[in-house]
Amino acid sequence: MARPVDPRLLRYAAASRPFFALLVLIGFAQAVVVVAFAWLLTQAIVGAIDGMPPAELAGILTALVAVVALRAALAWVREAAAARAAARAQSELRAAVLAAIDRLGPGWLAGRNTARLAVTAGRGLEAMEAYFGRYLPQLVLTAVATPLLVAVMWWQDWVSALTVALTLPLIPLFMVLIGLATRSVQKRQWDTLGRLAARFADTVRGLGTLKLYQRQDRAVSSIGETTARYRRETMTVLRVSFLSGFALEFLASIAVAIVAVSIGFRLLDGALPLAVGLFVLLLAPEAYLPLRQVGVQFHAAAEGVAATEEVFDVLDAAGDTAPAGDDRPFPSDAAGQGPGGGEEGLVVEGLRVRRGDVFLAAVDLTAAPGTVTLLTGPSGAGKSSLFAALRGAAAAEGTATWQGRDVRALSPADWLAWAGQDAGLLHGSVADNVALGDPDPDEALVRRALHLACADGVSPDTGLGVRGAGLSGGQAQRVAVARAFYRLLRDPAGRGARLLALDEPSAALDADTEERLWRSVRILADEGAAVLLISHRASARRIADRIASMTAETIPVPEARHVAA
Repeated sequence: MARPVDPRLLRYAAASRPFFALLVLIGFAQAVVVVAFAWLLTQAIVGAIDGMPPAELAGILTALVAVVALRAALAWVREAAAARAAARAQSELRAAVLAAIDRLGPGWLAGRNTARLAVTAGRGLEAMEAYFGRYLPQLVLTAVATPLLVAVMWWQDWVSALTVALTLPLIPLFMVLIGLATRSVQKRQWDTLGRLAARFADTVRGLGTLKLYQRQDRAVSSIGETTARYRRETMTVLRVSFLSGFALEFLASIAVAIVAVSIGFRLLDGALPLAVGLFVLLLAPEAYLPLRQVGVQFHAAAEGVAATEEVFDVLDAAGDTAPAGDDRPFPSDAAGQGPGGGEEGLVVEGLRVRRGDVFLAAVDLTAAPGTVTLLTGPSGAGKSSLFAALRGAAAAEGTATWQGRDVRALSPADWLAWAGQDAGLLHGSVADNVALGDPDPDEALVRRALHLACADGVSPDTGLGVRGAGLSGGQAQRVAVARAFYRLLRDPAGRGARLLALDEPSAALDADTEERLWRSVRILADEGAAVLLISHRASARRIADRIASMTAETIPVPEARHVAA
């Protein structure tokens, strides 16, 4: 609990700024209402004892009822404001996380636990409701109301106020100690939940392979063990929460008892008037209450706190990247437009892709409009990694230009139509997947793209599940190729992608279908597209105009060399 409120919250969630200002006003009003309630109740009790006229006593009781109603109204306003602010902050942070992931790029995302990111952006941010709705309001109320209540007590009875002032710091001390333990067990619980989500996602994704090799029982057992660990850690969090609640309540009760005993002795010897003693005694629990509730609400909001820390880490990582326009997938030794000069098409010179602590072999190739360039090489040489570098998903050094412009200055969507070995299909219809990213899909063009990709037998209206469930491997691959064809052919923004990059597009196809696909690729090249093709099939050489080769050579990355991720 070194930082009760992460300052990054104010920076990344603009909705929290006016919310904090409103909480200060509400907290001050609630403190004033508490003082008024204690004063009116004291006057009513003392007046009844002293024989106050019924009419005057009725007036005090009426005012007391009004103060109680006002206190309830302020609590309702605080809850409503907190709920609205939490919803807005969740939306802002979720949008900011998605924008940050988009800026960081696929290369950064590939090294992260995507299932855990999904849990953080989903359930984690939903847990902010307790953080905004209970913890933050209570924290602000404590900062505003407690000093005011102690000041009022000091005005009436400095002895009781001094007792409260000396015992109050003990509660934050215990809160810090218990809070550190809570954060520790909550962090372990959250980490276990992230591992459980990732383990479950990996198991479902590879269930067919696990079943084939008779390893499904071990996978189920592993998920069961992780689930049991999560259950145990959840119970640990609850135990710590209950223990901390008991400790804070016990400490506050002892402190109030000390104040009460002091007031009682002074009332007996006549050193303190009854009205003052009763008024201060009514205020004493209220002075401790906000601070006690901060500890209680911290436990309720601990999951949201853990999730927001991960969200802020993602946003910080995006903020540490270069600004837009200078966020480059690989550094270049050239200035201006690079060595490609005015040459048309894709020109790659001396491009070395980084893989871990080594650079892959340097690549030189040209993919000109109207031609098919075939990229060959042994498995593991880095052909797919080269594609990843071109679309900004892998670190590399060297130069690459498209139509004379450095590809770092271009959005991949503006010049690249790509289909990888992973189909990457999404939930929705086949047509939605083929026309992905097009705000106004062309149905006729969707059908043509499917035809060119040899997916005539797949209806555009076919519904797909998560990750394209509902199609065979070969069908999914052809739909992915159709998506690249559609992007190549469609020109909704007046620009259009003119480089077609295909990574093993025929790996799951039979010989006849593969031949049809090569004819389609050749047709698109003859219509003016530049085609960059990766294929181990010997038949691909028949449509190739140029062949570029890669070797399996690697060189270590010098420690002093900085390579942009």
